Amino acid sequence: MTEAKRSYDSSSRRRQAQRNYDAVLESGKRRFLADGYAATTIASVAADAGVSVETVYKAFGSKSGLVAAIWERGLAGRGQVPAPERSDRMQAAVSDPREVIRNWGQLTTEVAPEVAPILLLVRSAAASDAEMARLLAQTDHQRLQRMRRNARVLEGHLRSDVTPALAAEIMWTYSSPDLYDLLVDRRGWSIRRYGQFVTDSLLAALLP
Repeated sequence: MTEAKRSYDSSSRRRQAQRNYDAVLESGKRRFLADGYAATTIASVAADAGVSVETVYKAFGSKSGLVAAIWERGLAGRGQVPAPERSDRMQAAVSDPREVIRNWGQLTTEVAPEVAPILLLVRSAAASDAEMARLLAQTDHQRLQRMRRNARVLEGHLRSDVTPALAAEIMWTYSSPDLYDLLVDRRGWSIRRYGQFVTDSLLAALLP
């Protein structure tokens, strides 16, 4: 009986810890996007999430650590399996390069609305905050590394004037938060139209 009770208590605590973690992520995202990085405090995030300030610091380490966690959650997309993992599985299963790019375009419509606003927040804050400047460099580098891996998938299918290095930079550009901001946030494009534009542009730029 004691062991069963301990197991129940342990699993219950884990579920509560996960709920607290998710609540802080949601609260932090709302606060950062509404008030900006500098004006948002850990205390306000904790109060909105219904947890202690200590709980936030224990889980995320710092305010910039919370932003990084929000960004990482956005990268995972909305499916049960994280978007990067789904992309890798798709690339392993699909041989047609055009179908691969169309799948990338579809994933973009899922991930960009979650990630682009956070990356723009990071860039704005990086001008005056050293930790956010480091996070900006990290996110830029990680995205470029991902695009380099994607470009290797297209080797042997690229246009004759497009090297894998150039293909990676082209994909890095079309996956930028700036493009999402220009077309969706500022020009009012639907996410579907945006995804189709990214897909069509990559097909034209990369493949014969």
